[in-house]
Amino acid sequence: MSSPPERIGATLRIAGGRPRARPVSPIDALGASFYDTVGLLLTPFDGWRWLKLSLVCLFLGGGTPTAAFNWTLGALPGEVSARSAIERARAYIGDHPWLVVLVILLGLAITVAGLYLRSLFRFVLVDTIVRHEVSVRSAWSELRPLGRSYFRWLVGLLLTAALALAATALAAFFYLRSATAGVSSLAFSIALVNILLLIALSGLVLMVVVTLTDDLVVPIMYADRLPLGAAWRKFAPHLRAEAGAFTVYVLLRFVVSLMAGVLVLLFLFPILFSVFSGVVIAVGVVVLALKMVGLTWVWNRATILVASGAALVLTGFLLVLLSVAGMPGQVLLQGFGMRFVSSRFPSVESLWLSPRRAGSITEP
Repeated sequence: MSSPPERIGATLRIAGGRPRARPVSPIDALGASFYDTVGLLLTPFDGWRWLKLSLVCLFLGGGTPTAAFNWTLGALPGEVSARSAIERARAYIGDHPWLVVLVILLGLAITVAGLYLRSLFRFVLVDTIVRHEVSVRSAWSELRPLGRSYFRWLVGLLLTAALALAATALAAFFYLRSATAGVSSLAFSIALVNILLLIALSGLVLMVVVTLTDDLVVPIMYADRLPLGAAWRKFAPHLRAEAGAFTVYVLLRFVVSLMAGVLVLLFLFPILFSVFSGVVIAVGVVVLALKMVGLTWVWNRATILVASGAALVLTGFLLVLLSVAGMPGQVLLQGFGMRFVSSRFPSVESLWLSPRRAGSITEP
C-alpha cells in the first residue's frame, strides 16, 4: 500500500481516473496537507522522529515566553531577584563603550548564524515531508548549496530592507523637523501617519515575499535543484497569471497560522504556568533553607554561575517544549505550500509519487 503522501498526491492529480484540468485550489491543498501531516507524525507514532523534527522546526521560527520570564523574575524573592544584577550590568556596560560594540557584533553574529540555519533547515523540512523520514545529516550535506543560495538572497533582502527603512526614517526625520515650524499640527500628524503607514506596508510586503519564498519557491528549488533566482523566475509567471488564487492562498495561510498559534498557546499556557510556578517555589524553598541555617543569598561569581546554569537548563527545556508544541503547525504550513504549488509544477508534483534522493549538487 502506498504511503500517505503518495495516495494524496494521486488524489490531487487525478479525478475520476483522468488528470485534473485545472490546478489545485488552496482549500484542496490544505486538506491534502492535513492528511500528509497526520501520516507523517502519527502513522506510526515515533517519539524520536517527533523530537528530531521539532529540533528542525526550532530554527524555522516561533515565539519565546518573554512575558513568562518577566513574571518569574518579578515573583522571585528580593534576595534572589536578578533585577539589581541586571541594573549593575547595564551600568558597567555604560561605563565601558567597547562592550557595547562587542554586544552589537555578537548580536549580528547570532542573527546571521540564525538566518543560515533557518535557510538550510527549511530544505531539511521539505526533504522530510517528501521522504517521510527525518534524515538531517544526509539532507544537510545534500541540500547545503540550495540553502546557501537562499541564505545569500535572504541576507541581501533584509539588508536592502534595513537600509531602505533607515533612509526613509532619516529623510522623514529631517523633513518633519524642517516642516514643524511652518506646518499646522494637523498636517504634521497626517505626514507622520503616512510615513508610518508606508513603513508598515513595506514590512507587510517583505513578509509576504519571504512567505511565498518559504512555502512555494523553496519546493521548486528542491525539486529542480535550482538556485533561488532561477526558481523565482520560474515561479513569477504563475504568480502573475493566478494572482487571485495566490492571494487566497496567502490569506488562508495567515488564518491557519493564526489558528495554529492560538492552539499552541492554549496548550502551553497551563504547562508554562506550572513550570514557572515550580521555579518560583523551588527558589523560595532554597532561600528559606539558607535563612534557617543563618546564610543569605548574595550575588557573587559562584551564585551567578549556579544561576546561569539553571537558567540555561530552563531555557533549553522551554525551547524544546515550544518546538515540540509548534512543530505540527510548521509541518502543516510547509506541506500546504508544497501541495498548492505541486499541481502547477510537474517536477514538484512528481516528488509525491516518486520520492528521490538526489546525487551530488553543484554550488548554485
